[in-house]
Amino acid sequence: MAWNEPGGNRDKPRDPWGGGDQGPPDLDQVLGKMRERLGGLFGGGSGSSGSTGSSSGRGLPGGLALMVLGVALVGWGLLGFYQVDEQERGVVLRLGKYHTTVQPGLQWNPPLIDKVVRVNVTRVNTTSHREQMLTEDENIVEVNLSVQFVIQNAENYVLRVRAPERSLMHATESALRHVVGSSSMDYVLTDGRTQLALDVRDRLQDYLNYYQTGILVSKVNIDDAKPPAEVQAAFDDVIKAREDEERLKNEAQAYANGIVPEARGQAQRQIEESNAYKEQVIAEAIGEADRFSLLLEEYKKAPEVTRQRLYLDAFQEVLSNSSKVMVDVDGGSNVLYLPLDKIVNQGGGSGRSSAANVDIRQLTDQVAEQMRLDNAARSGGGRGGR
Repeated sequence: MAWNEPGGNRDKPRDPWGGGDQGPPDLDQVLGKMRERLGGLFGGGSGSSGSTGSSSGRGLPGGLALMVLGVALVGWGLLGFYQVDEQERGVVLRLGKYHTTVQPGLQWNPPLIDKVVRVNVTRVNTTSHREQMLTEDENIVEVNLSVQFVIQNAENYVLRVRAPERSLMHATESALRHVVGSSSMDYVLTDGRTQLALDVRDRLQDYLNYYQTGILVSKVNIDDAKPPAEVQAAFDDVIKAREDEERLKNEAQAYANGIVPEARGQAQRQIEESNAYKEQVIAEAIGEADRFSLLLEEYKKAPEVTRQRLYLDAFQEVLSNSSKVMVDVDGGSNVLYLPLDKIVNQGGGSGRSSAANVDIRQLTDQVAEQMRLDNAARSGGGRGGR
């Protein structure tokens, strides 16, 4: 029955320690009983005379207890060994506080005291981000980019930021909005995508360094940049017009590249021809002057012979450039006309060999001789008739 159970003597309440009319038990006595029980459990100390036999019967031998304790210590020590891979670093927390960063290899830390967080510092991680944002000229563009990063500082990555990859996502969005908001839509959608990725990477790395995330951004790729679907058709027309403009520019440039060198070549050819003509005229003038000087010397020596020679040379030069010959016979009233060009052409109809064998000078002499004979015959017949 409980000490305060109803039905007892209310004038004399029961003692909760079972002592009846006695006071609270002595604290030293209670502690002594506890030591006796612990000693009996490990086969150690002796208790009271009444309980000595029972306590020693339930206890363990001292050697076995030490063996159990040694095995427990060995198991505890073995649990402290761990392996850190070549691409990893281990961040050691001792009782929840940063202790050290271990390098690759076999390591040991006291279990239940130290906690080791392994971090891969060589693997290239990739995260993607897609967002719609306003450009500098108040147009909406949709940009899809991917960020490649590695963990540069394992301590900062584990301890400085609660969620490093979420911080990376927020920093990426902030850097992208800042760079796109400072650029025009045409620049973002066309030829500015490469520079846009570089600017985002630099600004993103500054943010991550400021937050001490331990992340190093290796590359930022602008995978896609396009206007919203609602204005895609109009934008396609603009792109087509821009492509036509570029095509026409390329065609004009190709035509210019073809015509300009040709014109420069023709101009250079004319310059060279002019220089050659100049040199030719100068050389001919010098030659004529030298020839005249030599001819003058010869003329002084033999005037008649030289005069006759000059006359014949001039006459030959004139007749060599004419295709017609007119022959006047002394003592006659008829002039013989010889169309040498037609004679040559008629002779050419029978073959090139026959035309080449015609000697114009011989033919002219024969005709002149025949005319003299005819005139002499007519003159002799006229005198006889008289």
